[in-house]
Order: sequence, then structure tokens, then C-alpha cells
Amino acid sequence: MRAVIQRVLSSYVEVEDKTVGQIGLGVNILLGVHQSDTDFEAKWLAEKIARLRIFDDEKGRINKTLQEVKASALVISQFTLYGDCGKGCRPSFTQAAEAKKAKSLYQEFISHLKSLGVLVETGIFQAQMKVHILNDGPVTLIIDTPQKEENTKLKEVVENPLGLRTKEWLRFQKEAEQLKRNLILRKEQGKKNG
Repeated sequence: MRAVIQRVLSSYVEVEDKTVGQIGLGVNILLGVHQSDTDFEAKWLAEKIARLRIFDDEKGRINKTLQEVKASALVISQFTLYGDCGKGCRPSFTQAAEAKKAKSLYQEFISHLKSLGVLVETGIFQAQMKVHILNDGPVTLIIDTPQKEENTKLKEVVENPLGLRTKEWLRFQKEAEQLKRNLILRKEQGKKNG
């Protein structure tokens, strides 16, 4: 998944000249779904955005989250975020998920963001939309979910029963595998010497 996040003072989206989603202080999120994305990416990205410290604290430093400043999110589906402009002048959208899958993961992302206590407004999936944004800062960030090989490591951390940090958990697993191999070698040597 890919998200373009803009800190806003206000934002609203219109479909056929009617406002369908509107927020005050918060973030405008343009969300693209990749063809290989799953529920895991939707949840990972929602959690990442909910924890982002992109709002000013009392000292004017970017240090507060959406919840801390009681801000909202306006989420807009945006398949063109996966437009590949590498060849020629017409973007290719082959990396973008097909509509049924994209809609399901778009809704999963929204649902998870709401479950984290973020007030969420949306556009209408696959509609022709006009998005009005009053940028604050401006502050604009682009977040891509980790690649599949990185996701495997992240899933291992989620399943980590000891509560260790990512590197510690991976090191623990590696050392456990090495101990297992050493025990097998000792058993085999014992049988030979036996």
C-alpha cells in the first residue's frame, strides 16, 4: 500500500457537486492499493499513520499524533499512486490492485484506522471526486508498506511471544536454530562414538 499524507487545516471531497466527506484539522490521506497487498498491509499502514507524530506540540515542534490533537482523517482511494511513468508518457497502472480487491482493502484500512480511535471521513470508491485541501505547513509525507520479505519479519514480530524488539527477536530465533543444529550434531556424534 502507498499513502500520501497531507496535514490539513481542513479538507473536503465532492462527488457530483455534493460534499461526501469533510474534516477540519487533520490529515488528508490518498491511499493506493498494490496488487500484492493483503489485510496485513492495511492494518500495518493504519497503525503507522495513527502513531505518526506530525502535529505541533506546545513548543511548536512536530511531536503529536492525530489522537493527541483530536484531529480527523479524510481517506480518498487513489489507484493512480501506483502509476508507473518509467516508459513513455502514458502511465501504466498494472501494479495497482483490481477494483474488487482494492475496495476491500481500502475498507479494511478505514475500519482499522477507526478502531484505533481516529475519526474518519471518506470519499466514494471509484467515483469522480474533487478534493479540496487547505494544507497546513505544508507537511506532506509518502509512506509505502514494507516489501514482502520485510513483511515476513514483521509477521514474526507480531507472533513474538516474548515481546522482544524486532532485531532481538530475529537474533533469538537465529540462536535457537543454531542450538538446535548443535544438539543434532552432538546426538549424531554420540551415536558414532557409542
